[in-house]
Amino acid sequence: MTMTERFLLRLEDMLPNLIAAVIILVAGFLITRVTLRIMGKGLNLKHVDPTIHKFLMSMVKVVMTVIIVVSALSAVKVPMSSIIAAIGTAGIAIGLALQDSLSNVAGGFVILFAKPFKCGDYVKIGTDEGTVDAISMLYTRLLTVDNKAVFIPNSNVAKSSVTNFTDEDRRRLEIRFAVSYRDDFRKAEKLIREVIEGHQKILTSPEKPLVVMDEHGSHGIIILTRSWVKTADYWQTKWDILAAVKDTFDANGITIPFDQMDVHITEK
Repeated sequence: MTMTERFLLRLEDMLPNLIAAVIILVAGFLITRVTLRIMGKGLNLKHVDPTIHKFLMSMVKVVMTVIIVVSALSAVKVPMSSIIAAIGTAGIAIGLALQDSLSNVAGGFVILFAKPFKCGDYVKIGTDEGTVDAISMLYTRLLTVDNKAVFIPNSNVAKSSVTNFTDEDRRRLEIRFAVSYRDDFRKAEKLIREVIEGHQKILTSPEKPLVVMDEHGSHGIIILTRSWVKTADYWQTKWDILAAVKDTFDANGITIPFDQMDVHITEK
């Protein structure tokens, strides 16, 4: 019997097992898809935190994929003891080779339970900032203001300083204005206060707006303002006040100084 004949005979003997393995793979991935879809709907109905939602979905998908592959190998008569031994050996090798990835998984659990942020929050992680779009088993995905996707390893997130800009309902808006030394700074303070207190988004609790001289700057008097706004209104309120103060200064003859150099020529 030739080698080709032996191969064909062996293939014929294994054909039922191969077909069974293919059926397991196809059916398994279909079941996984349906399970994830049902699980997603169930989590939505229970109003589960989106951060936990996406993380659990990612983890269940990985676990089910491993089960399907092991079942397919069993169908082609690969001994279970061999599979377990291979998984154990591979686990050690993969663990050594993928220490960073395992750190990322651990970091994902830290993020999940410590909850420094959730999906939809605007955060700064290290030098990167953006809106949290997803937290997977390995990476945290941010979307920047210009819609670029930034993928940060979870281990880095767990070790980095995290600033969450939207965790609280209110934020304190701090703006500084420069006024020329030639102008009446008290008049400028009064005008700034009128602009801020007249803005409909400014809150009077927990504190009323503060407007005070803060510094004798190199080019002018620095007037500090602090006021409270809802977090969702922060940026629009800041832009509105900056524009309104500039218009008010122009209408009342208040000068905003700028960097300049005065050159004095002395004749001898």
